[in-house]
Amino acid sequence: MTVQTFTPGQITIHLTEAANKQALREIARAHAAGIRLDLDESGCSGFMYVLDFVEEAKDGDKLFVIDGVNLYVPEKWLPMLNGLVIDYVTEGVNSLFKFRNPNATGECGCGESFTVEEV
Repeated sequence: MTVQTFTPGQITIHLTEAANKQALREIARAHAAGIRLDLDESGCSGFMYVLDFVEEAKDGDKLFVIDGVNLYVPEKWLPMLNGLVIDYVTEGVNSLFKFRNPNATGECGCGESFTVEEV
C-alpha cells in the first residue's frame, strides 16, 4: 500500500493512493476547493467521521495539502486524528472511504463510530 503524508508540526494524516485519487475525482466533480474532515459527537460509540466538500477554510481549520488534495481539519480534533490513515476500498458492491485511526480505543459494531481515551 502506498501512503502519501503531509505533516504540519507533530500531526500526521495519511491518504492512501486510492483515497487520494478518489478524493481528487470527487472534489473535481463537486467543483469544490477541498474536503473538510470533521468529527460529529454522535453514533453508538461517541464520534463519527464527516466528510464535506468546501470552498474555503473555517476559523480553526488546519489545511493539509496532500498530493493536490486540500484537506481541512478543525484544529480541536487534531489530537484525536493524529496518525489517521484514510483509504478508499471496495467491499462487495460498495466503495467507500475507510478510516484507520490509531487513537481509537473502540468502535461500534457497524463501524460507523468510534471512541477515544482522552488525548
